[in-house]
Amino acid sequence: MSEFWIYFQIGLKHVLDIHAYDHVLFLIALAVPFSFKDWKRIVLLVTLFTIGHTVALLLSVFDIIAIKVNVVELLIPITILITALFNLFTAGKSGKKESINLVFFITLFFGIIHGLGFSNYFKSILGGSATSKLLPLGEFALGIEAAQIVVVFVVLVLSYIVQTVFRFSKRDWTLVMSAFIIGVVLPMIIESEIWIR
Repeated sequence: MSEFWIYFQIGLKHVLDIHAYDHVLFLIALAVPFSFKDWKRIVLLVTLFTIGHTVALLLSVFDIIAIKVNVVELLIPITILITALFNLFTAGKSGKKESINLVFFITLFFGIIHGLGFSNYFKSILGGSATSKLLPLGEFALGIEAAQIVVVFVVLVLSYIVQTVFRFSKRDWTLVMSAFIIGVVLPMIIESEIWIR
């Protein structure tokens, strides 16, 4: 049981690490267009992201996929940028139900990209054969899922406060938060090591 908590806490800290805020930024971008009445949809999106993240770690643990760190470190902020831009262009539009399957697929794919960003570190903290890493990987994934649900819950509470107390419309809240995320993530893309030759 104590081993479960070790990997569960690593998963929690991976998401909630203040120095690695890209994960939280993605979750904010993912959650900001939603409200509490959409909780099933947002939990499904979060779970798809966790599944993608875990699939990437599995592929890495079994040496099926390897990708350069600087490529992944560029792709991660790009996924955040795409999500925030999607919010800007769809804020306040009623045709969201048609695009929801696309959003599910993209969230799963973005989870894979984010998982690849953590794969080298994850492999380094686990010894033994690839199959012995399956249980710790599951425990780690549960920690990630729990932390993501906490972040999304906080975003939904803030969204509720801003829309009821401060009378922001849902559209304005989505636009402001998405613009803020874009402002944070653009320097991450511009300053990426991949551009340095």
